[in-house]
Amino acid sequence: MTTAAAPADAPGALHEPVDWALAARVARRVAGNDTLSSSYLGASLIDDFAAVTTQAEALVSEHTGLRVAGTARARVLTRQDWVEANVRSMRTLLGPLTSRVGARMASSPLAPIGRAVSATELGLLLGWFAQRVLGQYDVLVPEGEGVDAEGDDVYFVGPNVLALEKRFAFRPRDFRLWIAIHEVTHRAQFLGVPWMREYFLGLVHGVLGSVDADPRKIVSAVARAADELRRGRNPLDEGGIVALLATPEHRGAIGKVQALMSVLEGHGNRVMNELGRAHVTGQERMARVLQSRRRTQGVAALLSKLLGIDSKMRQYEVGEAFVAAVEREAGPRALDPAWQRPENLPTLAELETPTEWLARVA
Repeated sequence: MTTAAAPADAPGALHEPVDWALAARVARRVAGNDTLSSSYLGASLIDDFAAVTTQAEALVSEHTGLRVAGTARARVLTRQDWVEANVRSMRTLLGPLTSRVGARMASSPLAPIGRAVSATELGLLLGWFAQRVLGQYDVLVPEGEGVDAEGDDVYFVGPNVLALEKRFAFRPRDFRLWIAIHEVTHRAQFLGVPWMREYFLGLVHGVLGSVDADPRKIVSAVARAADELRRGRNPLDEGGIVALLATPEHRGAIGKVQALMSVLEGHGNRVMNELGRAHVTGQERMARVLQSRRRTQGVAALLSKLLGIDSKMRQYEVGEAFVAAVEREAGPRALDPAWQRPENLPTLAELETPTEWLARVA
């Protein structure tokens, strides 16, 4: 999906705390363009990803038992396309928060400055990700857009895929299949588990709805964050910016989101690597490269720290270790009870104690 965000002068846009058109412009500038996608090297991307996505869908369905109606459609995007799609998704995701904050800002003379600052920060973040993301299944696409009776879209960012293939001499067809397995697994999680999409969105909207939009509370949260930094702790480690602004009684909901994301991403990585070992030549080296890529140094490492991305990656590693331990203990389909109902999902504590989760859902 490449639908652009609504322009800043769209009805109601001026009352939002983010200038979404500016965010998109900043993100596109930061993301940049890569000439590889328009070269002869990019000619195979569309046909290749169409083929490997179909192959991945069959492999994932058989391996996980998660069956999805319709088919996954591969969409090869430029970085600019990815920015447009994700500005739209972020606007959807943050709606419960921005509607309340915007109402508070509407009469403030500083509102235009606040909208520009928040848009610039969001644009920098999206632009940075646009340079790195390889594939994506976008669960935030509004119902009816990019989805029909025949299936829905899975994104692949062509320039980033080609850059890694060239830099590390990966075999293109194998690397593309490996990436497709990961994204199709996420699609199977959200569409093959009937309640998952609504449950996930309900949790996220509940967390965002718990954020106190009072500007004085926001200033207080920033002050607490500064104090934590002075003590040598990252204030964003426990849930990022949202956790700083959420009321104490809603911290439990943040934990549920963290636990769910750990399970989904850990399961996705596990399936990706298990199937990769059987069907992808060079999978082990690919896995090592992507793991080191998550641990980049310099400005990228600083940005990851400030945004709490380091913490998220650790959660994903915990999730993958949890799935591996459960499968070692009870077999390759031992995670199946987690897909039966939300109450069966592991808690944050159970991610560290897989046997306790197995005992609870046995």
